[in-house]
Amino acid sequence: MKPPTGFFGAFYNVIGKPLQHLMVWIAGFFGGSTASGFGIAIIVITLAVRLILLPLMLNQQKNMTESQEKQRVLKPQLDIIQKQMKKPGITQEETLRLNAMMQEVYKKNGTSMIPSMGCLTMLIQLPIFSGLYQAVAYSPEISSSKFFGIALGQSSMVITIAATLLYFAQSMIMLQAYPKAQRKQMQTSAMLNPIMTFFFCMFYNAGLGLYFLAGGIIVLIQQAIVTYIITPNIRKRMDAEIAENPPVIVVDEHTFDEQAPETETTTTVAELTGDDQPAPASTAKQNRNAGKQRHHRDDH
Repeated sequence: MKPPTGFFGAFYNVIGKPLQHLMVWIAGFFGGSTASGFGIAIIVITLAVRLILLPLMLNQQKNMTESQEKQRVLKPQLDIIQKQMKKPGITQEETLRLNAMMQEVYKKNGTSMIPSMGCLTMLIQLPIFSGLYQAVAYSPEISSSKFFGIALGQSSMVITIAATLLYFAQSMIMLQAYPKAQRKQMQTSAMLNPIMTFFFCMFYNAGLGLYFLAGGIIVLIQQAIVTYIITPNIRKRMDAEIAENPPVIVVDEHTFDEQAPETETTTTVAELTGDDQPAPASTAKQNRNAGKQRHHRDDH
């Protein structure tokens, strides 16, 4: 396959070619192409990249876990606001007011509406595995070599299945970090990694598949650390903090209660005499007194 031109050609010259030279150099320590040297070189490069990124990835996972735990604490207040948003006939002004209240819930409790997504490590890896694909595809020596009988220049079902199973196991461990009530909601997103891994490995060369296979081992270890060590420690710490400093209550179940309009009972002259004006208390008293005086004079 001829090297690309244009943008991809520039990318190949900057990333792909240096990775080719690095793979040739590493493979030399393992017997070159005749002893699966290039496949081992891909694994070594992958493990080196993943191990360098591991502290950053663990830190991002820690931040994401803390954000999720804060969301869990604020969920009762957020559910009340979201319930109001789903009411039929809600106006735009009411929607804006509810959004402002939701922002206030987050702000007063020291968190953000935008969760930490942890995309930085993926952006760092993107040029690496793209460069590895080019390094294998555009090097006749590497693409024609084999890794324990698997041609690196062609897709491999064995590597595809192995890599997919690793990411599937990682997803299953990740789900263990969520409460049982949320696991069903998270299953779809948890399956994205193994599905994407399957398609990448299936439709690209086995050299790239080895990158996902070796990377899956590190990802599996990383997820086990997050699920069984980092997450329980964060929950224990946050439970202690909440016990000492409870969350700020912005809304509760009574915030949106509708108050019944007050009713007033007024005695009017109209009810007594048919007039449209209310009867002053002093006038009514005078009328009663005059009636008593006329009755007294009649007796005499």
